[in-house]
Amino acid sequence: MTHINIKSLLCTIVLALAFANGSYAQEENIPKALYTAAGIPDSLKTDANSVVRYKMKNITVDGPGDISVKEHSIVTILNEKGNDEAQEVLGYSKKYNSIGSFEMRIYNAAGEMIKKYRKSDMYDRSAVSSGSIITDERLMVIGHTIATYPSTVEVTYETNYRSSINIDSWDIQDTEQSIQDSYCYLSIKTGSGFRYLNKNTAVKPKASTDNKTDTYLWHVSNLKAIKLESGAKSWRVLPRIYFAANKFEFYGLDGDFSTWQTFGKWIQGLNADVCTLTPQRAEEIKKMTAGIKTDKEKVKFLYEYMQQSMRYVSVQLGIGGMKPFTADFVDQKKYGDCKALSNYMYALLKAVDIPANYAVINAGANAEPAEPGFARNSFNHAILCVPLKGDTTWLECTSNTNAFGKLSPFTENRRALLVTEDGGKLVNTPKSVAEDNQFNSEVQVILSADGGAKAQVKILSTGEYRDDYIGLATLKADEQKEYLIRMLNMKQPSMLDYKPLIDKDGIKEVSLDIEYDKFCDVMAGNKQFYRPRVFDLWGTTLPALDKRTTDYYFNQPMMKNCVTTIILPAGFEVETLPANQSLKFTYGNYDIKYVYDAAKNQVTSTTKFNLTNHVIPAAKYNEMQQYMDNIAKAQNKKLIIRRKA
Repeated sequence: MTHINIKSLLCTIVLALAFANGSYAQEENIPKALYTAAGIPDSLKTDANSVVRYKMKNITVDGPGDISVKEHSIVTILNEKGNDEAQEVLGYSKKYNSIGSFEMRIYNAAGEMIKKYRKSDMYDRSAVSSGSIITDERLMVIGHTIATYPSTVEVTYETNYRSSINIDSWDIQDTEQSIQDSYCYLSIKTGSGFRYLNKNTAVKPKASTDNKTDTYLWHVSNLKAIKLESGAKSWRVLPRIYFAANKFEFYGLDGDFSTWQTFGKWIQGLNADVCTLTPQRAEEIKKMTAGIKTDKEKVKFLYEYMQQSMRYVSVQLGIGGMKPFTADFVDQKKYGDCKALSNYMYALLKAVDIPANYAVINAGANAEPAEPGFARNSFNHAILCVPLKGDTTWLECTSNTNAFGKLSPFTENRRALLVTEDGGKLVNTPKSVAEDNQFNSEVQVILSADGGAKAQVKILSTGEYRDDYIGLATLKADEQKEYLIRMLNMKQPSMLDYKPLIDKDGIKEVSLDIEYDKFCDVMAGNKQFYRPRVFDLWGTTLPALDKRTTDYYFNQPMMKNCVTTIILPAGFEVETLPANQSLKFTYGNYDIKYVYDAAKNQVTSTTKFNLTNHVIPAAKYNEMQQYMDNIAKAQNKKLIIRRKA
């Protein structure tokens, strides 16, 4: 049977199910060719680890608290990189959301079934494994070990939701996965305010209305695999469709998601009875801040007080997945999750008459921002905004190390939903600049005549670089050494002693004492060849591409500087000094300058690297690629010293 005939038959089956019956039923007469690897068109194998031969996702919305999702998929796995297709993870909660039927079948390349799994074979466990997180969400998990390729996996399952803020989305295609035929069918009561948003796709549904029910059917076919370019973000590339309705029900509590404003009002109502300290405790907070002159200084004091007093513990029990613990509970127990700690900080400021706004955001470096014109719950984190006069300040309340008033790539440069008295309002969080993420270092290297060296390194860091060194405190000494060598792209030392030193006003200071038995790269006669630095300021190179199609993302802009002084051994002098260089790129520059002081017999290099924008447009990729290649070449230039005659 040819691919054209299979497609024709599938369309007939699905359209009949969707529009004649108006509901999902288990498909029958699926062509046998879909279970055999030989039926895959060659065009769908390029860059693909797996091929979706057929998929039907059926979403039935009978009401805000009554949603069912049924899925039937047939996926051929081409190689070990596609093994995730033979694993299934389904979430549920004991009280509100449940898993109905489940079945997984495994077929060999010839389409013969070799294994069958049922719901009773699945492993049931908590949705989290970390001891710092408490939740009543659970997972049912199963996986099959693929022995030969290609193999085909068929999965059918049903999940039912009686608590959900969002309607499930249709994630059409994964990375390095091609699509032969895939469908999404959705039915919802007329007048529900149903909306959908296309992301990275222009596919449109066939829609109809019958008996006060609206139905939609989307279909895609012959989608070639998408291989993400280095530094690209999947949410900017992969096709998906988001769904939303005006009303929702979350753990028995009705809500309105017709606009961002109404959702904000729902959050405001949810938090209304948990955001006030007792009068006695509020009075204590006032006394603590009585001698502080300005509101900003009070905010800083209370923020640092919270950081020192509280610890992060995530608790997601029932409505607690959205509703914070009471401020009094956090004050007494000294812990909370992002919602609870942001709400607690809100209560501290409320006690001293400083207004603030609770805010929710989609956290993660370069995570997908909320869509201004499409209200749906796309958030996973809570922070706080303090609208001081002429100086709005954002606070990350889950971190006990964040500098006051500084976000990080985790939440910066994003749209947050600000919860105000008038409801929700999408606003932009601040975008850091290069000066916010600084790495400044001074290095002294004393060379020995036999090619060894001793080095002293002092580093001052802010922003993301500060976070790197604060994070080292959680590692053992050997792990710290390994991490530093890898992070700084250092030659393997014979000894490394790390000292964390001070952390003040958002600047972290550390020092390294390093010894090398062999620091010299090459010794030839009376000459010694060195890379004239202990570490590189920049260690990334990128592949050349004929045509880049997607933007390249760094986590943040940055500014890096290093002054290195190399003291030559007695009886040696410089024969060749590396050339000074100044390299420029639309979004940055790299400069290095060498000076030889013959009287002191030492070489001093000053190196500067700046990246002014963390998102590089695709059109500038080739310029950046060449720029980074040139930096690598500049950093590989040798300092040559020789014994004096």
